[in-house]
Amino acid sequence: MTTGGDPIRVLVVEDDPVAADAHVMYVGRVPGFVAVGKAHTGAEARRILDRTPVDLLLLDLHLPDVHGLQFARSLRAAGHQADVIAVTSARDLAVVREGVSLGVVQYVLKPFTFATLRDRLTRYSEFRAAVGEASGQDEVDRALAALRAPTPAALPKGLSAPTLERVTVALREAEEGLTAAALAEGVGISRITARRYLEHLVEAGRAGRSPLYGQVGRPELVYRWGKR
Repeated sequence: MTTGGDPIRVLVVEDDPVAADAHVMYVGRVPGFVAVGKAHTGAEARRILDRTPVDLLLLDLHLPDVHGLQFARSLRAAGHQADVIAVTSARDLAVVREGVSLGVVQYVLKPFTFATLRDRLTRYSEFRAAVGEASGQDEVDRALAALRAPTPAALPKGLSAPTLERVTVALREAEEGLTAAALAEGVGISRITARRYLEHLVEAGRAGRSPLYGQVGRPELVYRWGKR
């Protein structure tokens, strides 16, 4: 549901090219939303905003040239009114409080699934659609609840967000990739569990896999961050 029937225009601002592509893909899968571009730095995002109408920023807070909240502050000073969904791996609640005054309407912690982002975008759409004069306090509360009280999006059964984050960090840091066995040893989980997390990242478009040849028997799979 979108205001006036027009799609909500989203700019993805993310320094990791693989993550940026995944976020653009995620946005395109949510009805009522359209990704109008992607930027890997604050400067690139500013150039896009100066020439393209944008309703919502999906903004990584840790950009190579500027902190996301500093970037949001500069946008407000320049008259840009786009709302912000902040994407971050930080869990500092002081940052969350600071973002409220800068138009940050939601926070999404990395790594996140499509279901998580879909939930946030859907709730944001419901909040935008609540136009007109409220009949009373209950209606105001309902509008704010749609934005501020998201339900947790469930991972596939048996997977947990803390372990998924550890797996993601390990895979991103392994330039040559990891097998399920190597990941299991490094993260402290079973090989079967490691493979489940790796396959989840592949299905989400965040990782790729290829066979490791040159050994006796069935070739083992090597997983790498990104579609390589």
